[in-house]
Amino acid sequence: MHPGTLILIMAAAVLAPVLAQAAGRWIRVPLVIFEILLGILIGPAVLGWAHPDTVVDTLSNLGLAMLIFLAGYEIEWGAVRGDTLRRSLWAWLIGLALGLGAALALTAGDTGRSVVIGTALTSTALGTVLPVLRDSGDLKGRFGTVMLAFGAVGEFGPIIAMALLLSGRRPAESVALLVGFAAITAGAVLWALRPRSPWFSRVVANTLHSSGQFAVRFVMLLLVSMLALAAAFGLDTLLGAFAAGVLTRIVLDGAAPEGGKEVLGRIEALGFGFLVPLFFVVTGIEFDLDALLAGGRPLALLPLFLLLFLVVRGLPVYALAPRDLGRTDRWALTLYSATCLPLVVAITTIGLDRQVISSGEAAALVGAAMVSVLAFPLLALKLRAGEGLASAAAAKGAGPEAW
Repeated sequence: MHPGTLILIMAAAVLAPVLAQAAGRWIRVPLVIFEILLGILIGPAVLGWAHPDTVVDTLSNLGLAMLIFLAGYEIEWGAVRGDTLRRSLWAWLIGLALGLGAALALTAGDTGRSVVIGTALTSTALGTVLPVLRDSGDLKGRFGTVMLAFGAVGEFGPIIAMALLLSGRRPAESVALLVGFAAITAGAVLWALRPRSPWFSRVVANTLHSSGQFAVRFVMLLLVSMLALAAAFGLDTLLGAFAAGVLTRIVLDGAAPEGGKEVLGRIEALGFGFLVPLFFVVTGIEFDLDALLAGGRPLALLPLFLLLFLVVRGLPVYALAPRDLGRTDRWALTLYSATCLPLVVAITTIGLDRQVISSGEAAALVGAAMVSVLAFPLLALKLRAGEGLASAAAAKGAGPEAW
C-alpha cells in the first residue's frame, strides 16, 4: 500500500475545482478534465508520486458505480417518450452498428476489441452536457427535451450493450440473464411507484437533520442491492448502479418530494465530493501517456476516434432528430450527443481490466473523449447563440411593415 497516494488523490480533487473556476474566466472547461489531467501529473507518467493499490482501486470502482448511479438518477424519464424516444433509440442502434463496423475495420476483425471500441463510440456524456444547457437556458425548451431523450439513450444504451456484449457468454444466455434482471427491476419499479405509507415520509423528515439519515441510508441500500443483483446475474455491476439511480428517483419523487432535493444533495455530496473525483483522478494516474506520446498507432487513433464520435454517434442523431428542429439546432444536437467521456472511461477501464484492448487504444479513446468534452459543447453553444442573434436581427429588420 502507498499511504501517500490517497492524500495526493484528494489534494488533486480539491485543486481541480479551483483550476476550473480560474479557467472559467476565459473558457468553460469541464471539471473532469482537470481531475484526469492532475491524475496524469501525479501519476507514473509524469511525476511518479502516486501509485494505485488495492484500497485506491476499490474506492475508484465505488466512484465509478456512484457516477453511473447519478447518471440514472438525473434522467427525467417523463420527458423521454413518444416519437422522440423512438427516434433516439433508432439513432443509437444505427450508431452501434456503425461503431461496431468501424471498430472491426480498425482491429482487423478482432471481435473483443471491436465490442469495446464500438460501444465506447456510441456514448453521450449527458451529465457533462446538462449543466451547459442549464446555464444557457436551453434545457427547458423543446431543444432541451429532445436533448434529454437522445442523451438518456446515449447513456443507457452503452450500459446495456456492455452487459450483453462484454459478458463473455453466448448471446442467448446473456439475453436471458438480462431479461431476468429486467423483470426483477421492473417489479422493483412497480413497487417504487406504489404510494408509500405516511411513516416513510415522517422518518425521512425526522432524520434528515440528525445522525439517523434514514433516506441516505435507504438510497445506499438500494444501490448496494442493485449492484449485488447485477453481480448475481453475472451482469456488469454498472447496470445495477444505473437501475438503482432510476429507482431512487422514483422513490424520492413519490415518497418524499419535499425532502427529495435535499436527500439528493447529500448523495451528490458523497459522490461528487469524494468517490467520483477519486475515480477520475485514478483514471489519470493509470492513463498511459507514454503510449500516446510515443507516436505510432495510438497517437494516430486519437483524431480518428474524435471524428468517429461525430460520425458514429452524431450523424444518426442529425438524421433522426425531430423535424420541427431547424438545421442549426440539429447540428447543435449532433455536437452535444457526440460529447462523451465518463462512459468512455468506464468502458475502456473494463476493457483494460479484462485485457481486451491495449493501453494505447484506451489512451487514444479517452484522449479523444477529453477533446470532445472541451470542443463540442462550445461549438454547439456558438451555433445556438448565432441562431438566436440571426432570429433577433430578422425580427428587428421586419419592423412595423411586417405587422
